[in-house]
Amino acid sequence: MQKRDKEELLGSIEEIEYERFDLSYLIITFLVVIIVLLLVFPKIYLSNQIYYKSRNINKLLDNYQILKEENRLLQQKLEKQRYNNLILGSMYEE
Repeated sequence: MQKRDKEELLGSIEEIEYERFDLSYLIITFLVVIIVLLLVFPKIYLSNQIYYKSRNINKLLDNYQILKEENRLLQQKLEKQRYNNLILGSMYEE
């Protein structure tokens, strides 16, 4: 680059006026941030609530399945005891 080109470039840079940031820009920025937070916060809150409710539901379903299986085993033991009482009772009655 020649010296003249450099001077022209410097001159064009000096011509650019820098705008100062007014208080209005700061207020608009804060308003945008607040609006975004107001829009995003409910989604985050609802997502967390759904997650915790589903965890509780899954825990209850697991307990239900365990109790159902335990009930089935107890029913089998009860039937076995009834059968033994019926057989043994008929043997002693004779």
